[in-house]
Amino acid sequence: MSDGSSIGARLRAARERRGWTREELAVRSGISWPAISQVESGRRTNLRPTTLSALSGALDVTIDYLVSGALAPTPMMEHSAYFYDDDDQFKATMGSFLAAGLERAEALIAVTTAGNIELLREQLGADARSVEFVESTNWLTTPAAALESFRSFSDGKLRAGAPWVRFVAQPIWKGRSDPEVRLWTRFESLINVLFGASPVTFVCPYDERTVEPEVLKHAHHTHPEILDDAGISENPAYTGPGRVALDP
Repeated sequence: MSDGSSIGARLRAARERRGWTREELAVRSGISWPAISQVESGRRTNLRPTTLSALSGALDVTIDYLVSGALAPTPMMEHSAYFYDDDDQFKATMGSFLAAGLERAEALIAVTTAGNIELLREQLGADARSVEFVESTNWLTTPAAALESFRSFSDGKLRAGAPWVRFVAQPIWKGRSDPEVRLWTRFESLINVLFGASPVTFVCPYDERTVEPEVLKHAHHTHPEILDDAGISENPAYTGPGRVALDP
């Protein structure tokens, strides 16, 4: 069993993903607010099975995830498309997205263009030191290489004790041939299966100034959520990996 402080970090991460206060989790789980506070702070390290069951049930995560960070059989991942057409818009929204992860002690990485990396460093200031930055061209060479890079990063951070992993992952569309666009579109959709049970959040930025309208249309079908100024919300246009994979 993991140490109590790790359980506390994962409990807090799962609670905050729901946008709940400790008081609201207490009401929903039947576990007292002081007990939840003690678990999240690491002061309470020996949780009874009934307590773990109540907390995991309320948060819709598994007991294994709370105890050891093990993958869940039900989806935990968030995968959002973010559409923008202005550098300041990107800078503010993605900066806020990464700053929220910093507040939750999540592992953070931004895979994007060199220009966008500079924008994010400027927005985050000293906090940028807590974010890893990689140019998209270095990771997104092939779908197989991209998958290995994303998986290696997330697995390593989770094993090291991160309660959640947060990605800014900007696909490369410019210069892709039609077959390559179809391949990468399927990859975007398959991410929902490959990482569905993992405690990770992907936000994929789409620059409407440079990305073709047809690619933007496909992005609405491959991302279960949309990120905008109001936050992350369910995407009614999402069609799921099965349909995307079979679409000619």
